[in-house]
Amino acid sequence: MNTHLKRATLGGGCFWCIEAVYKRLTGVVSVQSGFSGGSIKNPAYREVCTGRTGHAEVCDIQYDPKIVAFEDLLNIFWEIHDPTTLNRQGNDVGTHYRSVIYFHDEEQKSVAEKLKVRWSETTFTDKPIVTEITEFSNFYPAEEYHSDYYDLNSEEPYCRIVILPKLEKFKKKFQHKLKKS
Repeated sequence: MNTHLKRATLGGGCFWCIEAVYKRLTGVVSVQSGFSGGSIKNPAYREVCTGRTGHAEVCDIQYDPKIVAFEDLLNIFWEIHDPTTLNRQGNDVGTHYRSVIYFHDEEQKSVAEKLKVRWSETTFTDKPIVTEITEFSNFYPAEEYHSDYYDLNSEEPYCRIVILPKLEKFKKKFQHKLKKS
């Protein structure tokens, strides 16, 4: 990893949705789907889905802070998922689908807390934001078939019904931040 790159670890429901969005963001170098916050090492997807490991589905994002700020990453995060639903996103239900920001340093923690308040006061005024802001402790990559899931399976019903609307919303709202094709 280049020494100037930074890392963000975000969970906003299914990691396929998060990956599909952040892969298209200028300044993002890599996005890897996986699991954070749980109690066992190297969990398998099947274990995480039981809810007994304590992990969340997340994406580990490597980004260049000279091109995209952590604040930008979080503004997109708040926009592309519903941070007011506890342990679910749409029909995806379980603690592994929770909304969570795993901060890597005190600056990320401060930015996350500040933005959570701002979004609570301006956008999500009718329901409280339940997003956890927790210190990063671990990341375990998901099995290989989860990588680039949307790009490899865009015609699958889940991709068309769940991921595509989030991706289209992102592209419309943040068109100026999209990677050039």
